[in-house]
Amino acid sequence: MSGNEINVVGKLIQEKARIHKERPFLYFKDEVFTYEQLDKGSNQFAHAFRARGLKKDDKISIMMMNHPYYLHTWFGSAKLGIVEVPINTAYKGDLLRHLINNSDSKLLVIDSAFLERLVLIRDQLTKLQGIVCRGEIDQEIAKEIPVPISPIEEFFDYPTDPVEEDVKPSDPAAIIYTSGTTGLSKGVVCPHNYYVHTGRLVAKLRDANSQDLFYTFLPLFHINAQLMTVLTAQVSDARMALAERFSASTFWDDIHKYGATQFNYLGAVMTILSKQPPREDDASCGIRYAFGAACPPDVMQHLEKRFGFECLEGFGMSEIGLAVHDAIGNRRTGSCGKVLDDLFEVKLFNDDDEEVGVGEIGEIVVRPKKPNIMMTGYYNMPEKTLEAFRNLWFHTGDYAKKDKDEFFYFVDRKKDAMRRRGENISSFEVEKVINTHPKVLESAVFAVPSELGEDEVMAAVVLRPGETLNPEELVSFCNERMAYFAVPRFLDFIPELPKTPTNRIEKYRLRQQGITAGTWDREKAGIKVKR
Repeated sequence: MSGNEINVVGKLIQEKARIHKERPFLYFKDEVFTYEQLDKGSNQFAHAFRARGLKKDDKISIMMMNHPYYLHTWFGSAKLGIVEVPINTAYKGDLLRHLINNSDSKLLVIDSAFLERLVLIRDQLTKLQGIVCRGEIDQEIAKEIPVPISPIEEFFDYPTDPVEEDVKPSDPAAIIYTSGTTGLSKGVVCPHNYYVHTGRLVAKLRDANSQDLFYTFLPLFHINAQLMTVLTAQVSDARMALAERFSASTFWDDIHKYGATQFNYLGAVMTILSKQPPREDDASCGIRYAFGAACPPDVMQHLEKRFGFECLEGFGMSEIGLAVHDAIGNRRTGSCGKVLDDLFEVKLFNDDDEEVGVGEIGEIVVRPKKPNIMMTGYYNMPEKTLEAFRNLWFHTGDYAKKDKDEFFYFVDRKKDAMRRRGENISSFEVEKVINTHPKVLESAVFAVPSELGEDEVMAAVVLRPGETLNPEELVSFCNERMAYFAVPRFLDFIPELPKTPTNRIEKYRLRQQGITAGTWDREKAGIKVKR
């Protein structure tokens, strides 16, 4: 058995450890963990969970930075059929309370750095029965929390022998919570089969093999790192390297240090990497493929030429995994690829759920052709599940268009799209233009209310270190490269953009702040754009 027949996370980890034993799997800083070490460590965690009275279908929340103990916790829970609930380490207050309570979590595994956040919500955690802490426990903080707290090191006192539990491919492996920028975070219920299937799918799409080393800086609480690095490496009999977080200044040092051959990206990472100073070893970085989404075409071409790797893009989300993807050697500039039509049906609908034509913008809707390859619903939110699956299609909330050859092109998040004086505007397209300015590091474009109704276009812009740029120059630059109605009216030059730990820009924070006293207004400055 190679593990290819296994569709349950815990059994996959066990089988790969039986095959590979002392082969290195995980590199973290200067530590190396073999397949067998991770398997035995996760067995110890499984025994520890069982000793605490946890059983199949119970929920465990995990609020940890990237660390090998995260994998022990995740794999250990999977072996017992306990459902993992990853928590974004930036969360606090009501949002943190909502995730722990809505998921029915009985245990929370947390870094000591985040323990203080529980004090404010201590009386509202009605279902939590215990806390396990990585790092030194501040006893003064611990006294404020009316739930037993134990150090994670105790888990390594338990046996390393395998645990037995009847876990099925259709059983839930994880509940992944959405960002909640437009309402309460929704818990995406992901079956074991969905997790392992997506790992195998990504391995196939990226031509992965046992000689690959996958590098990720994305947080383990994010489904991308779990499925598209950890499980992809496992099913490929490969290795992986885990960074604590993204750092542009150390990224390529890490790639060379670990001998990485593939990495994943999200958000503005590729734009930032493209603007790093050239190095003598750029062309010998060893990367075969970079895998992600929404990399501007000019940035992609620059990186591929400079470093010698190929970028592969796709469309996916926590609810569906991957439904559209580039094929190696068959890409089209600016496209996120074609439908993986052996797995999914994908169409573009208007607001009345009618299919739009070639070249027209519509919402991406999806439905699977096989069981348990996407989410089964939103946990404890049946009305949200029904709303998302209306008319027998899952509605993604993303706009795209496709060409006559069935290549898909992402346009914008539905909530980020703008309409100004009768014209539809993609924030994504405006950002792509702004980010090509040689003095700009990155930008975020969003809507602010217009005195005429509809929207006005506003851009928050971060300049490259040491650069200055006057607003008139940037407006002129935009006017030459985009439709007149899309040229931003309002500009804010700021030190940095608000971001999630996965480097996604938190536009809702920018929208909440809106126009301030320091915002530059093109119309007040008397600058007219050319039509």
